[in-house]
Amino acid sequence: MALMRAIWSGAITFGLVNVPVKVYSATQDHDVSLHQVHDKDGGRIRYQRRCEVCGKIVDFEHIDKAYDDGERTVVITSEDLRSLPEERSREIDVVEFVPTDQIDPIMFDRSYFLEPASTSIKAYALLRRTLEETNRTAIVHFALRQKTRLGALRVHGDVLMLQSLLWDDEVREANFPALDEPVKITAKELEMSTELVSSFESDFEPERFSDDYQDQLRTLIDAKLAQGDALDTEATFGAKEEESEGGEVLDLMEALKRSVERSREKKAEVSKKTAKK
Repeated sequence: MALMRAIWSGAITFGLVNVPVKVYSATQDHDVSLHQVHDKDGGRIRYQRRCEVCGKIVDFEHIDKAYDDGERTVVITSEDLRSLPEERSREIDVVEFVPTDQIDPIMFDRSYFLEPASTSIKAYALLRRTLEETNRTAIVHFALRQKTRLGALRVHGDVLMLQSLLWDDEVREANFPALDEPVKITAKELEMSTELVSSFESDFEPERFSDDYQDQLRTLIDAKLAQGDALDTEATFGAKEEESEGGEVLDLMEALKRSVERSREKKAEVSKKTAKK
């Protein structure tokens, strides 16, 4: 098991409550890493970042980003991106708490584990317990890797998990004309289909499933190595290149009380404005 390293640190904030956390990627890729080689001599195929103006190969440290509107190009430097307020934010800001079953799984993107980053884990444990007891998921805003993201904060076992969500306009609408055609399904067909589903019924146990293709690929690689069907790595690919917290703001109970009071005041103000109209 590879050692997990925090990719980001900040704090969950809702009202005046502040929960310092460290963020870890919750998933990892298990695919076998394959390179591209020349079929005639086995030489490594490498992609080069070559400038179209001067023709030179450019290192990552000298590469900026740009936007082209068809007529003009605007260059956006790393300093420009770091200057954006959202990029500098180290907060996972709770916007609202919603019923967990209202979130369509199609919106889920990447998953992250949250570790308490304070000497006192009471605020972390209280938030986790509250989400469990209310069967709610916190909808949050946060910035990570030069992107503002929408997220779902929920409980996973004993830890809090943050799952980034796709924005509404990133989910396509399925509009297939064929589905508009009326379809007649008989009672017998539905009964037989239901029986077929029943014959496959089971509890989902993910550990029972494996990636057969990757297993077979590893077997193929091992067989080729065993029979000597291999190339000298350094001679073919070249020499290996060198691979280039926050604290709690207030006493927890006091913060909770103030936050609840603020929420009630806002609702009262909205009610008064609505009544006047």
